[in-house]
Amino acid sequence: MTQTLIRNARIIDGTGAPWYRGDVLLSGGLIRQIGRGLKADGDMQIIDAYERYLSPGFIDAHCHDDLIFLRERDRPEKAMQGVTSIVVGNCSFSLYPAAEQSREYLRQHFSGLLGETRSDEIFDDFSGYHQALEEEGIALNLISLVGHAALRLAVMGHDRRPATESELAAMCRLLEVQMAQGAAGLSLGLVYPPSAFAEIEELVALGKVVAGFGGVLAAHIRSYEAGLMQATEEFGEAVRLSGAAGLLSHLQSAGRPNWGNVPAVIDYLESLRSDGVDISFDMYPYPAGSTWILQLLPAAVMDGGLPALKARLQDMPWRQKLAHWVEHGGDDYHGQSKISLIGWENVRLSAIGIEALKHLEGQTMREAAFTLGTTPFDLLVRFVEEDDGQTGIILFQLDEDDLYAACCNRLFMAGSDGLPRPGSKPHPRAFGTFPRIAGPLRREKKWFPLEDAVRRMTSVAAQRFSLHDRGLLRPAMAADLVLFEDAITDHATFENSTQMPSGISHVFVNGQAVIAAGKPTGNRAGKVLRR
Repeated sequence: MTQTLIRNARIIDGTGAPWYRGDVLLSGGLIRQIGRGLKADGDMQIIDAYERYLSPGFIDAHCHDDLIFLRERDRPEKAMQGVTSIVVGNCSFSLYPAAEQSREYLRQHFSGLLGETRSDEIFDDFSGYHQALEEEGIALNLISLVGHAALRLAVMGHDRRPATESELAAMCRLLEVQMAQGAAGLSLGLVYPPSAFAEIEELVALGKVVAGFGGVLAAHIRSYEAGLMQATEEFGEAVRLSGAAGLLSHLQSAGRPNWGNVPAVIDYLESLRSDGVDISFDMYPYPAGSTWILQLLPAAVMDGGLPALKARLQDMPWRQKLAHWVEHGGDDYHGQSKISLIGWENVRLSAIGIEALKHLEGQTMREAAFTLGTTPFDLLVRFVEEDDGQTGIILFQLDEDDLYAACCNRLFMAGSDGLPRPGSKPHPRAFGTFPRIAGPLRREKKWFPLEDAVRRMTSVAAQRFSLHDRGLLRPAMAADLVLFEDAITDHATFENSTQMPSGISHVFVNGQAVIAAGKPTGNRAGKVLRR
């Protein structure tokens, strides 16, 4: 049995308490002992911390690594950040469950978010996904939510209407199977069709299934623009009525006219807590978000799925009406238009599947349209028609004061919300979220003390997802640990978004080093953590 002794560390235990000096002994995948002057056996690996900090491994509470984990098992850009566990299946997107009639629907749906997905990467249930991951091993631990879209597609297809009583019962039964197999909960994506087509009665019914298993009900809510408070209240009511533990995904207020609304939403969430409703939120520490090109269109146009949208775009009067709404907003569709709020110049192309247009990655939609001698809206239509709406974009739409209010609130936990697509120019959050929180935001911006920064990346998420053996540095806990310097920092920028961070020397997953001396080891010590 391999044993590792880490000496002379500044121990941050994950509770928010001040660091203290000590040695930590790892054995059999667990933290065996913590103390001063622990004795070393002859065959023991010894690491001198040299004044570095030792903390629980960071937990990415919100990411979209479902697909990339099947293809790239070592996930170096996550491990190099000190991340030891990730939560996937967010915003209604999971690679399961698929019925025979919905496999192609689900494949297309997931492809929209993360690029072309193969049919053999869609699974009947959580167990199938779990087994596929563990066959070849994974470097990090993985927790999975069930995507609401997969349930709707399996039972209702792309129909834009409320579920009937029998359809809702079928979705509940399908969700029960996934929860019984060990899924952590359910994620909603209430701006992403078909999840966007559900009404609150459906959310509550599914939430009750989640509550019955002690799981989490997470939500990308219906609006982060002018309707932010109303959308938050809808989700809060779904959490209250269902009795599930609630997690509001990436709390933000998008578009300059809506800036300054986050503190009021936090006050509302705190009032729910005072009333006994168990709700919290995650967020990434950047002033820009990332999604895909179809999110510049109203959800209603996805009635019937992508083929139906492509057919409607051939109707020029309808297309002109849509173009007017995209650029100016109005009453033709529900909600606010992204472009009317932030402009084409604040939409940057990050991932393009059309080889002939890949050189446009890194340009704004306005710049790319000028390059091609077309209009931004017509370029959008081209991406829908030729790239099947899979084009990735970065939206510069958030306010620093709102970001501070969210990240420094007690209900906050860290999530990267990264959209990994190799060969593209992704949002830097996929490479820098956690060193950014522990480094510049803590050190230069003084957003929080180091111990509190660590708490937000460890025990808060562990508690939310019932990871009772992780998130704290205690004897008998799983040996998920990160050893880092005070100078820890991120280097990924919007211009050079795939640069690795620095200041992390060792990362342990279940007692095995996946990063040693600042480099990946190739060890695949991760597990699929079932609820």
